[in-house]
Amino acid sequence: MKTIKRSVYISGIIIAGGALIAFIAFLKLYNKPHTDVYASDPDYTLTAKALVETFKTDEARANSLYLDKIIEVEGVIKDISAADGNSVITLSVENSIESVICNMYPTENKKTLGLHTGQKIRVKGICTGFLLDVILVRAVISG
Repeated sequence: MKTIKRSVYISGIIIAGGALIAFIAFLKLYNKPHTDVYASDPDYTLTAKALVETFKTDEARANSLYLDKIIEVEGVIKDISAADGNSVITLSVENSIESVICNMYPTENKKTLGLHTGQKIRVKGICTGFLLDVILVRAVISG
């Protein structure tokens, strides 16, 4: 009987210790600061056409190069819209139905008011991949 009480006591300590370690790891990950796109230099600088072509020809290679990286893309504005109160700029790709969709930071909303379709622009953002279009999030206008 004493042995059972002792093993339950030790098991309880081990479980409580594991739960405490998991909680501390969760707090560290939850409070991890986001990448500051404004202050960061881009990992890659390329045109919208080059970015889309890389994903279309070898998506696995493009994912290894660009996924979760800061990409600066130059292209021509195809469309400007809004989603959830944030601006979305779509960059066209010549001779292609694909495009680069840039989900802008909320602080960029004022700047997008002065833009128009057909205008050439440079946008910097974090690449999240390719579905039918290449997606950049937390994007900012960079020149």
